[in-house]
Amino acid sequence: MNFKLTFKIAKALLLARWKQTLVAAIGVTFGITMFIALLSFMTGLNDLLDGLVLNRTAHVRLFNDVKPNPHQPINGSDAYTDSYNFIRSIKSENSRLEVYNSGAILQALRQDKRVKGIAPKITAQVFFNDGAVEITGVINGIDVVAESNLFHFADYVVEGVPLDIRDVSNSIILGKGLADKLQANVGDVVHVTTGKQQQFSLKVVGFFQSGMQEIDKIQSYASLATTQKIMGKPGNYITDLQIKLTNIDQAPMVAKEYRHLFNTDAEDIQTANAHYETGSAVRSLISYSVGITLLIVAGFGIYNILNMMIYEKMDSIAILKATGFSGNDVNRIFIYIALSIGLFGGLLGLGLGYVFSYIIDQIPFVTPSLPTVKTYPIDYNPVFYFIGGVFSVITTFLAGWSPARKASKIDPVIIIRGK
Repeated sequence: MNFKLTFKIAKALLLARWKQTLVAAIGVTFGITMFIALLSFMTGLNDLLDGLVLNRTAHVRLFNDVKPNPHQPINGSDAYTDSYNFIRSIKSENSRLEVYNSGAILQALRQDKRVKGIAPKITAQVFFNDGAVEITGVINGIDVVAESNLFHFADYVVEGVPLDIRDVSNSIILGKGLADKLQANVGDVVHVTTGKQQQFSLKVVGFFQSGMQEIDKIQSYASLATTQKIMGKPGNYITDLQIKLTNIDQAPMVAKEYRHLFNTDAEDIQTANAHYETGSAVRSLISYSVGITLLIVAGFGIYNILNMMIYEKMDSIAILKATGFSGNDVNRIFIYIALSIGLFGGLLGLGLGYVFSYIIDQIPFVTPSLPTVKTYPIDYNPVFYFIGGVFSVITTFLAGWSPARKASKIDPVIIIRGK
């Protein structure tokens, strides 16, 4: 049968009951709109939450952990070679926490094409003196340029200039929670005491706010040189090497390789933040589930409307078949009706979904715990629109297939006799 003719008949049936057609299309439109808006918002929120930790975490971290010496004298004795030796209450060895031969390691890492960047770091436990009270804290000695390029450090400095810790001698950027405890302002001088009871005076040049209050209450940042001076260490003293890779998925393999190559401890981002990845996957699964459920509900609406249309159009179907239309022709007519509803409702839903996402993206979202966030997060991933468009067509096709098949099997003689 001529495609143009069957399409005209499908169009005539659609327009004859245009209110029902509009209701079906609105159902698809609503489903697609909510699918796009919900998925865009939830994915944007996932990226925001993951970014608070994952964007500030090294893909591979090299360090020397405090641990007991595995090589005990009894294990090296020939007299006990064939024996099982049980040693209790082994104390940690008197080893340094610094990364040994850090200069050579840095040179080797810079030649590795898998490495995107390296940020050396020093972690120093200190006490901040607030009158007679000592507040436990941590000073992180960093290369501020590398830290900003790789871990967005500058984005979280809410007051002051990040480069000042490099350009101003004996300066420090305090965590916002710690600054509130000390009642310190930019330009003030704070006093710290090391574990060896050495005291230093540091000028506050800025405040840092990560969005995690417990971290901001103890963390502070200074230059590598300032931190080495506080600890009384030489210029090559480094406790951590933070590595960003070009491919994050290689982190476990690279960490294992570096652990043996450099004879140091190595931790990959997947191991350090496994719970965040699990939470993100669960939230994404929930978003897709809710969105697809909306589309399926819209599909049932189309199914019911097409069923009703078939019963109301029994006479028309009987006339079509009596005048030479085959069952396949009638089947195609109702499939065209279902796909027309799906295409129209789907395209309108994609457009409205983008509009709703844009509106959400413009809503102010200001909170002191998230200084880098100004509006609600939205992810405009084209994949969401592709999935929504394809699913709208598939859903409406399946919703129209059963009623169309039923219409194609109608016997026109029985319908005409009944009339």
